Amino acid sequence: MSFWENIVSYFHKYFSLTTITVIDVIEIIIIAILFYYLIIWFKKTRAWTLFKGIIMILIVVLLAAIFNFNTILWIASKTLSVGVIALIIIFQPELRRALEQLGRRSIFRGLFSGSSAKKELFSDKTLEETLEAVADLSRYRTGALICFEKEVGLDEYVHTGIELDSVVSSQLLENIFEDKTPLHDGAVIIRDDRIVAATCYLPMSNSTAINKKYGTRHRAGLGLSEVTDAFTIIVSEETGHISLAIGGELIEDVDFGELKNRLIEVQAASQKTGFLQKLRKGGKENGQN
Repeated sequence: MSFWENIVSYFHKYFSLTTITVIDVIEIIIIAILFYYLIIWFKKTRAWTLFKGIIMILIVVLLAAIFNFNTILWIASKTLSVGVIALIIIFQPELRRALEQLGRRSIFRGLFSGSSAKKELFSDKTLEETLEAVADLSRYRTGALICFEKEVGLDEYVHTGIELDSVVSSQLLENIFEDKTPLHDGAVIIRDDRIVAATCYLPMSNSTAINKKYGTRHRAGLGLSEVTDAFTIIVSEETGHISLAIGGELIEDVDFGELKNRLIEVQAASQKTGFLQKLRKGGKENGQN
């Protein structure tokens, strides 16, 4: 029997439609919803990068099973029990936060909430107010660290600062970073159209590639971009130059044109929608095609 015949035989054996009952359908729906929320949770935390690595390992093991790579299968079987314990240890902070969130919110609200249309991460007003603030901060050489939350949540860093929940305005941003004010030291985190917190502590980058002339502000911005997908604007206190930290990369001496274009790209990122609304939207699109 050929390789493809083996695959077809396997699917006929375990996925035969004649054995599916109503209970099976309900069970499939429940598992699909749980997997949906599990993936969404992973994407909102730093665990997403680790999760992708685990998926790659599972793919290798699957290929080893298909092609009978006995040595790889033996190693995988011996490390499985240890690997489960290791995963619990690695993901312990994320698992704890996920259980806390599960206790605070209704899981069914997430199924029906959200708009099926794409929504910008923040408004044009927030964009213009941020640009105006950065221009003034740069002009007067006032150090600043402004972080825009995207897909990966920044709650663990919000909790290290002082929560504000304020409308984004150039005057407020400039006042926060004014030297010797209570909130000037640390980062500001912006979510949607709100300044959610100030004086936030960010993880420092250990990269040896960063120029030695940069201090903790630039290392903190770069460090956050290494573990999340946040978009961070850094204004140097010494020179007034503007830098951006994106995807583990520090982009130096950015002009206002490039800064605006980058912010527009971030702004255009779409928000997530509810699970059932996504299914409805997918059904409509299929019906139109």
